[in-house]
Amino acid sequence: MSEEFLQAGIGFGAMLLLIVLRAPVGLAMLLVGAVGYQQIVGLDVLLNYLKATPYHLFANYTLSVIPLFILMGAIAERGGLARDLFTAAQALVGARRGGLAIGVIGACAAFGAVCGSSVATTATFARAALPELRRYNYAPGLATGTIAVGGTLGILIPPSVILVVYAISTEQNIAKLFMAALIPGLLATFSYVIAIMIQARLRPESMPAAPAMSGPEKRAALLRVLPVLSIAVAVIGGIYGGIFTPTESAAIGVVATLAVALARRSLSLADFVAALRGTAETTAMIFAILLGAEVFNAFLALTQAPDLLALWIAEQSLPAYGVLALLLASYIVLGAVMDELAMILLTLPVFFPVVTALDFGLTPEETAIWFGILVLIVVGIGLTAPPIGLNVFVVAGLARDVPMAKIYRGVMPYLAMDLLRLVLCTAFPALSLLLVRWLG
Repeated sequence: MSEEFLQAGIGFGAMLLLIVLRAPVGLAMLLVGAVGYQQIVGLDVLLNYLKATPYHLFANYTLSVIPLFILMGAIAERGGLARDLFTAAQALVGARRGGLAIGVIGACAAFGAVCGSSVATTATFARAALPELRRYNYAPGLATGTIAVGGTLGILIPPSVILVVYAISTEQNIAKLFMAALIPGLLATFSYVIAIMIQARLRPESMPAAPAMSGPEKRAALLRVLPVLSIAVAVIGGIYGGIFTPTESAAIGVVATLAVALARRSLSLADFVAALRGTAETTAMIFAILLGAEVFNAFLALTQAPDLLALWIAEQSLPAYGVLALLLASYIVLGAVMDELAMILLTLPVFFPVVTALDFGLTPEETAIWFGILVLIVVGIGLTAPPIGLNVFVVAGLARDVPMAKIYRGVMPYLAMDLLRLVLCTAFPALSLLLVRWLG
């Protein structure tokens, strides 16, 4: 084993130990990266690096898109827009067997277009939809499992905070990544609906039909949701059409969401202050992880371990798709025990050079974008897969009478669909790249 690999290995081990000891992920990466950097180049060079790096990192204009999308989702949540989406979906499909569960998936997909956060989407619909599912006697495991999986659409449907972080970390175009995510995100939505329809046929007693709404009630529910859908179309359509940059689009989305909530008088001053506070806390957490990852990645770059690993894999003459399958399997395993943002920032410095060195018959930019979508899919799997699916824990915290094991059983049919979607998007890169090629 070379000295470089040994240094990198010790660094990874020390960082994971700190995380196991419940140190904040950003702090663990920052401490280990700084110590490792100092050991290689000395204290003076480290201090010079730390003097300039935080400013140049956080002065990046592109980073402003993160708090804006988070704030848009927070205002939408506290302004009751998610509840309107679920009511509209219930009006359309609630009267059929399994219709309320389908309504949850559809509403989560629509809310994902104005939110960008999986945990926020899960928590929002656990409060908005779970009481209705219980009122109509849906099986507890199926109801909670559907909400946990529906929450992943908050990052699968663009805009997605995870994709923004990936774009910044790998120096890719955010708008093109959003384009690439749309078809796989819609594929996820339809695959979840298919899973519900299959379960409705196999276990009809687990998802009864709700009473049909009257014509006026349906029209009222659908009219009430039009502003939310208009915001989603403006935000995503503006990016795809090249009218707005992602940051401009996010700012417009925040103003539009706030205007709708205020016009309906569904957002109090206390709610708005809470949305601002939650946005600040989440943004601070993300930025701390970004800074820690920046320092840790600089340490890894000094060891040259990522480049040496990529070179070693290339020398093994393994098929490109075989290497990719191993990397994705590693993501699934890590995603079951780690926070998704930390997992991406920890692994990209090692995995990204490996992937971009492989030949998939794509341009380097297409390979980077396609790999980003595959990472997004496996992150979604990690959010609901045992033993530590973060979305499952969120739902369990709001449905304390449903055992965790029962929620995981409710998630399993959807996980099967996720794995099938991962295979399809891996085997057919065009599913991710079609809109990029048309609109990019």
